[in-house]
Amino acid sequence: MQLIALATDYDGTLAHHGLVDGPTIAALERLKSAGRKLLMVTGRELTDLQRVFDRFDLFDLIVAENGSLLYFPENREERLVSTAPPPELVAGLEARGVSPLSVGRGIVATWEPNEGAVLETIQELGLEWQIIFNKGAVMVLPPGVNKATGLEAALADMGFSPLNVVGIGDAENDHAFLSACGASVAVANALDAVKGTADLVTPSDHGAGVAEAIETMLAEPSQLAILAAHRRRVLVGPDADAAILPDQGTVLIAGSSGLGKSTLATALLEKLQAQGFQLCVLDPEGDYDDLEGAVVIGDAKHEPVIHEALAVLEKPDAPPLSINMLGLSVQERPGFFREAILRVCELRAAKARPHWLLVDEAHHMLPAGGEGPPAELGPAILVTVHPDKIAHQALEAVKVLLAVGPQAGEVVESFCKAVGAAVPFVPPAPGEDMVLFWSRAQKAGPRWVHADPPRQEHKRHTRKYAEGELGEDKSFYFRGPDGALNLRAQNLRLFMQIADGVDDATWLHHLHRGDYARWFREAIKDDGLADEAQVLQDSQDAPTTRAAMREMIERRYTAPA
Repeated sequence: MQLIALATDYDGTLAHHGLVDGPTIAALERLKSAGRKLLMVTGRELTDLQRVFDRFDLFDLIVAENGSLLYFPENREERLVSTAPPPELVAGLEARGVSPLSVGRGIVATWEPNEGAVLETIQELGLEWQIIFNKGAVMVLPPGVNKATGLEAALADMGFSPLNVVGIGDAENDHAFLSACGASVAVANALDAVKGTADLVTPSDHGAGVAEAIETMLAEPSQLAILAAHRRRVLVGPDADAAILPDQGTVLIAGSSGLGKSTLATALLEKLQAQGFQLCVLDPEGDYDDLEGAVVIGDAKHEPVIHEALAVLEKPDAPPLSINMLGLSVQERPGFFREAILRVCELRAAKARPHWLLVDEAHHMLPAGGEGPPAELGPAILVTVHPDKIAHQALEAVKVLLAVGPQAGEVVESFCKAVGAAVPFVPPAPGEDMVLFWSRAQKAGPRWVHADPPRQEHKRHTRKYAEGELGEDKSFYFRGPDGALNLRAQNLRLFMQIADGVDDATWLHHLHRGDYARWFREAIKDDGLADEAQVLQDSQDAPTTRAAMREMIERRYTAPA
């Protein structure tokens, strides 16, 4: 995970007794000189902060009033991101003699032990405003407003994700924004509860602790990145040691057609999305159109447009994006992929996202003997039937291999030969519905693990299989009993058109061999259709079986025209 920004609390963290010392300022200047972004996230009101701190110029953006107000130092713009305090709330607190009492743009603040009077006033007026504590300070804010929501609003304006931020704080009101950040740091003087949930606790307190965190970001960036990646790791299943992490390069999912690669990939995508990662799927054959909540660019009748895809990814909180290439010919897809991946990686270089890529049919998109990926893929999932047919440069980046199906051991052997690595021992499969997990970073060799299924129902991709263009390796070929024909059907519509035109001997030859059922099961990935086709295999009646096959297909898919 790239950690490209620091978000720091002020009182008790950056400042000691309200002031920031010279060495801490120098550390902030070093961070800025290194090109990192710097944000302040404070409970203070802006005018109060300006009174004690005169280096606003160091910060790209300041989140003030515990998340309710944004301040842009470059142009001195203030932006309220909550509602203003109701006049009746302020009047009620004054009537109760609450003192001291401070009213900001989006916050009302006082000190303990006034929290009782504040709560009584809120209840009496029937307001939904909340009380937040900060080491004796009592802050009253609109519902749902805190440092995390303020930081999110600030980062959205900058085009960054919280997962690429190091957060540092010390008190109760810092919990929310520290949890949202990719990596969290507590200074030595922080409350024990804050230290207990932080990824790292600095040896020094206050500003000196912030300076130590900055030095770690600059001199040992991998230390915080590893901690951040571990917190956001995604488990394949119940096994706590079988996980994918964003700091460990590429994941390869491989195995025979129809054995659950896209199902496993979908389950991993769901978990990555739940962790807050931004996802981009490069999908040559429309297998991920049904990914829950995804924005899909392109379909079987429309070519995907790269600038439309980038417009979706520009927003850090965008849903998963799936780029469907079915509208392109098979020959056009690798060229489009190279251009798309180059543009996506340019966005990554600028904004550190999308965090994860998924490349389906990777052997077609990154073929062996080709140029390899036009840019470093970073955290990515490659899905393929043929790992040995993927470009060597892409395979070298693979750190975790997930092999599915009874030939999983052969997948491992094929991968190792392709990268020139020793073939490890692969234990026999203990049962069905298991996945062979191999982390090349772990001393333990490949082992079988249970994989969690996706939450969403796996749907048939009707447009893809009915009208799209399957690759040559997934098309059906009518060859006849003597092998005299070579008629290619790259979708179900063409399959039925050719079936209507071939002679009875050719039709029955493939029917009796089980070729139709095999194609439905392995290429179309529809076990139900395959099972129905198998029932017809012994029939000698060509017209009747043709008509029955057409009815099966039209019942399950959009009727081929």
